[in-house]
Amino acid sequence: MSTLKNETSASAHWTRRLGRATVTGARRVLAAPRLQLAAKAGLAAGLAFLIAPYMPGAAAQYPYYAPLGALVAMYENVAGSMRQGFQTLVGLAAGIGLSFLLLSFGATPLSVGIVMALGVLLAGLPRLGAGRDWIPTAALLVLLVGGNNPDDFSFGYLLQMGVGVAIGVIVNLLVFPPLHFNAAALSLTELRLALARQLTDMGAAVHEKWPPEHEDWSLRSDELARSARSVRDAVQKADASREANPRRRFHPRDVDLDYRNVRDLERVTFHIQDMTEVLAEVIWNKDMPFTIPLPYSEPLAKALAAVGEVLSADEEDPDRQAELTAAARGAVDSLRARIVSSGADADAPSAAESILLSLHRILRVAETDSR
Repeated sequence: MSTLKNETSASAHWTRRLGRATVTGARRVLAAPRLQLAAKAGLAAGLAFLIAPYMPGAAAQYPYYAPLGALVAMYENVAGSMRQGFQTLVGLAAGIGLSFLLLSFGATPLSVGIVMALGVLLAGLPRLGAGRDWIPTAALLVLLVGGNNPDDFSFGYLLQMGVGVAIGVIVNLLVFPPLHFNAAALSLTELRLALARQLTDMGAAVHEKWPPEHEDWSLRSDELARSARSVRDAVQKADASREANPRRRFHPRDVDLDYRNVRDLERVTFHIQDMTEVLAEVIWNKDMPFTIPLPYSEPLAKALAAVGEVLSADEEDPDRQAELTAAARGAVDSLRARIVSSGADADAPSAAESILLSLHRILRVAETDSR
């Protein structure tokens, strides 16, 4: 009976996890940028297929390659669409040229193998980007599908893909070309709040009876590092979305300032990771030769909480931020004065000095950032 209950409980647990994962995946798929990209891809593919039958000569016989070209060129930003579309056409042209070298041998196992091998070699050329995968693909299609009319097929294939690429780029350029500024700003704010929360939780841990009951803060070091990398990716994405985007004139943003903020937050993240490791080692590692003496606990907790408040302050309120920074500076100075007045114990040196140095560096970054 107990076994049956355990199996039922485990089944319910995995069902809940699967349900949460499904909901999360659905939210990502149905996110506004993805829906917008899907709508534009559908529009571009439909327009390309509408125009494709009117292409000159034999190209009209291959209309299905036009919507494929439109899909190939559809990217999350305008500059990426242009770059990806151009690289694809270069790769197609290279693959078609390669296939013509071996057409005299016909479609034999040997010729197919040679074409694939040479195509993969050419795909290793630098700066081909998205076009590298199309070299062996185009060569194989011309060799196998071109049949007795490789010239007509190659002409139609390349022209229809080119038309599709052009339509894809035009649609992406004219129909709400995306700017990812909001995502970059949101990610910067989220990281600041996560770092502030980490300092606040560490300050609370210093107040608790050791070892503290709440230890989740001690496991966030890798999570903070991943968040910092995600923020840099978001800012780079926002920067890329400005290129060749006509909407940037109506939505100006200082992306250089975003990059400076990212660098500052990365430095703060490094110092907070260091403090996290130091405090966790002092609390749970019995072999740790360093301690945090009891008289340091109160000023240390106040300093951690005060610096956390600086990071969580509203950047749009400089007066409040200056007030919190001054309070944090006072709390850090009080901690430093306490450490200096107490002196160091040679048998059990204090780890508070390491944390004090990190807090001082974080405040210096915050003060520089607010100027």
